[in-house]
Amino acid sequence: MEVGKRFADRKEAGLVLGKVLLEDYKNNNPLVLGIPRGGVEVGYYVAGILDGEFTAIITKKLSMPLQEELAIGAVSEDGTYYLLDSGEAVEKVRIEKIIKEEYREVRKRIELYRNGEELPDLKDRTVIIVDDGIATGATMVPALQLCKNHDAESVVLAAPVSGRRFVSEIKELADDIRILLQPENFYAVGQVYRDFYNLTDHELIKLLEDHKRDGKIFRQTISSESD
Repeated sequence: MEVGKRFADRKEAGLVLGKVLLEDYKNNNPLVLGIPRGGVEVGYYVAGILDGEFTAIITKKLSMPLQEELAIGAVSEDGTYYLLDSGEAVEKVRIEKIIKEEYREVRKRIELYRNGEELPDLKDRTVIIVDDGIATGATMVPALQLCKNHDAESVVLAAPVSGRRFVSEIKELADDIRILLQPENFYAVGQVYRDFYNLTDHELIKLLEDHKRDGKIFRQTISSESD
């Protein structure tokens, strides 16, 4: 859905995205899961609009050996992993080692971002997975699969921007996909943000703590600001 050409920042994108989701999901007691780092900031405001529960879901990119910038897949916090075609070309022993290494990093981030707490119970819930944008979508796939593994009733993928093509598994796993902008000449998530700053771990943790501490009062404030 095209709602504009650019967002000032992730806050504005999250508020707009939340409004788009509002009609269908406000009364579903949704669980909003932000993908770190940028997806946590967008998800924070989506959860505020929807009056939903909110936390981070951790995924980690799997990188090609000796080419760290080249993604070959991703792993999520229940050990679910996804490989792109490029990953299929890497020998099994090396892939298994990469997955184990990155999964250890996932567990470290759970400790850092959520104080080691596991995800809330997903069974029979509407779960909305939020990122600040989708390039290939590889990091989204194991997060979506995790939700299916834990019997979520409905799994929604939501982001302010994506390319017009991403991995086909996303459409197979997501019950609903909400993307605000899909530029014809998509080259980077940051192209639709005027301020696309790097969110720090400290800022991410503060967002999670603020939401957890202030609860419904905070969410009502965000909702009224967006009216």
